[in-house]
Amino acid sequence: MNLESFITFMKERVQNTAIAALGIEIAELELDRVVMTMPVGPKTHQPAGILHGGASVLLAETAASIASEINIDYRNYAAVGLEINANHIKSKIDGIVTAVATPLHKGRKTMVWEIKISDEAQKLICISRCTVAILDLQPGSAQT
Repeated sequence: MNLESFITFMKERVQNTAIAALGIEIAELELDRVVMTMPVGPKTHQPAGILHGGASVLLAETAASIASEINIDYRNYAAVGLEINANHIKSKIDGIVTAVATPLHKGRKTMVWEIKISDEAQKLICISRCTVAILDLQPGSAQT
């Protein structure tokens, strides 16, 4: 797979989505490691003025889904979150958080990724596990 064409494909696909609205960007892209960043500020805050857990979960699921998509034929299949859990370890007020997704299982129909979200000092902010479903995009395919 050509990673440059995948990045171009994803940049077009994420326009006007939550990914773009929160400023999430790809920092590193490998078959067994995807690194993404997200700025922390008013767009990602909860009312208390700290990073919203839902924004962390959105970052984690995005990293897991993109990690899955580079391991499949993304023109014929889609990778979508099936289950996710997260433990929020430390609060964050501003700056950048970085998500690192690594595989626990890479199957034909499901993949499971561990995602660690850290701050600039590599302190753990959130740890997540995401199960991703691989859906067939071909016409007439059975989808759940």
